Amino acid sequence: MDTRALEALRAVRTQGGVTRAAAVLHLTPSAVSQHLASLTRQAGVPLTERVGRGLRLTAAGLALAEAADDVAVALERARTAVLEAHRAATGLVRVSAFSSGAELLLPGLLTRLSGSGVEVECTDEDVPLDDFAPLTDRLDVVIAHRPEGERAWVGSPGVRVVPLLREPLDVAVPVGHRLVALAQQHGGVRPDDLDDERWIAVKEGFPVAEVLRAVLGAGPASGERAPKVVSRINDFHVVLELVAAGHGISLLPRYTCGRHPGVRLLPLLGVRAGRQIDALSRADTAERPVVRRVLTELTALSEGLAGAARGASGA
Repeated sequence: MDTRALEALRAVRTQGGVTRAAAVLHLTPSAVSQHLASLTRQAGVPLTERVGRGLRLTAAGLALAEAADDVAVALERARTAVLEAHRAATGLVRVSAFSSGAELLLPGLLTRLSGSGVEVECTDEDVPLDDFAPLTDRLDVVIAHRPEGERAWVGSPGVRVVPLLREPLDVAVPVGHRLVALAQQHGGVRPDDLDDERWIAVKEGFPVAEVLRAVLGAGPASGERAPKVVSRINDFHVVLELVAAGHGISLLPRYTCGRHPGVRLLPLLGVRAGRQIDALSRADTAERPVVRRVLTELTALSEGLAGAARGASGA
C-alpha cells in the first residue's frame, strides 16, 4: 500500500473529513479522495461511509488507520537510525503552544536550544480541548493544557502525550479585596468564600472555564451554583488589568500570572484546582531525533519551573 495513501487515511480519521484532511496535507480534496479510493480497492472492503453530507471511516477503515500509525512509526524509526548513525539530531521543529503556555515555556525552550542546530519555528494555537490533538497533523509538537483529571486527548489514536507540569490555579483579586485579609488569616480561600463574586472567565470550552465551574460546585453549601460571569476573555494580560482595576475576580495560573503589582493570587483550600500542561506529537513524529530533543528540553524546563515554584513557596 502507498504510504501517501495511508497518510491520507490517517488525516481523514484525525481531522474528521476529506476537506480538513486535504488542508493539513496540502493536497486537494480530490487527491485525498483518490488515495482513499485506491486503498479501498486494495483492501477489498469499504473504508469510508457517508454520514449526512460528511464522511467517516468504517470499522475496517479505523483498523487500517491504526495499522498505518504503526507503519508511520516504523518508517520514522528507520530514518532515525540513519540520522543517529551520523549523530544528526538537527533540523526544523514546528512547535505551537496555547497563549499563556507560550509565555511560560517558549522563551526558555529557545534559550536552551540556542546554538544546538535545532531550529524551532513557534506559533500560538489557543483552541478548545478537543482541537489540540488534530493540530499534530500539521505541527511537530503541540503544547496543550487540560483541566486536572480530564483525560481529553489521552488515548487519542496516533498521538503521543508527554506530561510537562501541573500548574495550580489561584483566585486572582485586586490588592485591596476583602479576600486578601481572609487568605492571610487562613492561608487561602475556600469555595464558599467566593459566593456572590463577579467573575472574569475564559471562553466556554477552554480548560480554565471547566475548572472554575468545578471549583464553585465543590463547597458544601454550593448547591451546584454557577459562577456569575461578567466577562469572558482568554488573554490573561487583559484579565489581570481588569482584576487590578476592580472589575471582577478570576481564576488564573500561578506560574504565569503571579507578578502583577495590582493583583494578588490566593490559593484555594479544600479543593485541587489546576491545569495539566502536556506536549502532544504524532507517534511517528515523536520518533525523529530532533523532535525527541525538543521534548527532552521541554520536560527538563518544566521540571525546573515546577521545582523553583515549590522552593519559592517553601514546599
